[in-house]
Amino acid sequence: MKKTLSTIATALLMIISLSSFANPVINPLKEKDSKTIVFTYVEAIALGSDVYNKYLFADDFEYRNTANSHTFNKKQYLKFLNDTKGLSFNCETNYQILDETGKSCVAKAIMTFANFTRVDYITMVKTLDGWKVSKVVTTYP
Repeated sequence: MKKTLSTIATALLMIISLSSFANPVINPLKEKDSKTIVFTYVEAIALGSDVYNKYLFADDFEYRNTANSHTFNKKQYLKFLNDTKGLSFNCETNYQILDETGKSCVAKAIMTFANFTRVDYITMVKTLDGWKVSKVVTTYP
């Protein structure tokens, strides 16, 4: 009986010690430049891609829609993107980097629909985990 308990205890200790050396989650966007991050954001909103959403946004992310003054945090916006996964908008998209200085970047994504245009102003910050989208302000000019 003592041998059985000893064997079980040894096995549990081995499992615990091996799991402590498990590989951490690797961010596939960590080494990408700001242009790639903007492109990935546009893919998420216009094409319903959810492949990199959990790596794309900063922890303090904020989304603001100027048409109705609604604001959403990271958790709420990720839920929205998850709910619209696979939904592809029928629009033309383009984007441009407006300014990049040091560890901050501002970009503009334009989605042109048949009857209106949506413009997202995207603020990004460079962190130890790569570029992250920290704020998006949507306008409808």
